[in-house]
Amino acid sequence: MQAGQKSSVMRNYTITTFILLGLTDDPELQVLIFIFLCLTYTMSVTGNLTIITLTFVDSHLKTPMYFFLKNFSFLEISFTTACVPRYLYTIATGDNIITYNACVIQVFFTDLCAVTEFFLLATMSYDGYVAICKPLHYVATMSSRVCQRLVFCSWVAGLLVIISPLSLGLNLEFCDSNVVDHFLCDASPLLKISCSDTWFMEQTVFICAVLTLILTLMCVILSYMYIMKTILGFPSAQQRRKAFSTCSSYMTVVSITYGTCMFIYMNPTAKEEVTTNKVASLLISSISPTLNPFIYTLRNKQVKKAFNDSIKRIASLFKK
Repeated sequence: MQAGQKSSVMRNYTITTFILLGLTDDPELQVLIFIFLCLTYTMSVTGNLTIITLTFVDSHLKTPMYFFLKNFSFLEISFTTACVPRYLYTIATGDNIITYNACVIQVFFTDLCAVTEFFLLATMSYDGYVAICKPLHYVATMSSRVCQRLVFCSWVAGLLVIISPLSLGLNLEFCDSNVVDHFLCDASPLLKISCSDTWFMEQTVFICAVLTLILTLMCVILSYMYIMKTILGFPSAQQRRKAFSTCSSYMTVVSITYGTCMFIYMNPTAKEEVTTNKVASLLISSISPTLNPFIYTLRNKQVKKAFNDSIKRIASLFKK
């Protein structure tokens, strides 16, 4: 018995690094992917940092809606930073080896940010519900303390969801292969190369992902059912257009976020097809964080005004 335990322990420590295969071996495609990721990552960080900065410096953006948007932008920066720079480094240097600890850290931060985003989107839908359906109670209901607690609860909920699968993942043994068929450390490709029995963990990951999607999506759908009902009851067509315009940005972000994740986790074909999964992951980690700042700001007069005012203030400082 002791010999068997010793053999198991030694086998568990034979692999201390992983090899990330990335998306392609074609040098020309790698150059295109590198340029694409550099552009999207720069735009994502710049756009989201702009939103965060504006919410700090402009007094007109000190409302609950922009407080949640600021936190959502921070999550987007954190998520894309946990995924993209490491892959850019791999393409630029050819070094596709990642240590076990670095791999675990990447899985932790990508999963935490991704799951927390869903709970924050549900929180933002509740904010929209109170703003449109109960406007007279809005200031009292969505106080600064309540908003801070809701954001804190979103982070805690995200942590609680990932802690069980992550704990199980730390007990996985890797003894036959250390080649990860992905451009980042992700649960699915790691489970495929583990020599442990992964059935229970696979079920745990799937259940946690589906429950998170369903519970948060139910909150979003219920909130917007009441919001749409209230908007349709507005007597003025101008009021209805303004309300629909405010909601459309949020619903676009929700559609992109939930749509891509459902495609990966709930579509059996996509789950089995490695290339499709990797491309979808690339889009989630690069395109979504890049689009979201523009979706929220292009049709938002307050944000555009705050941005123009900030540019004018900066220009006036240079003139002096």
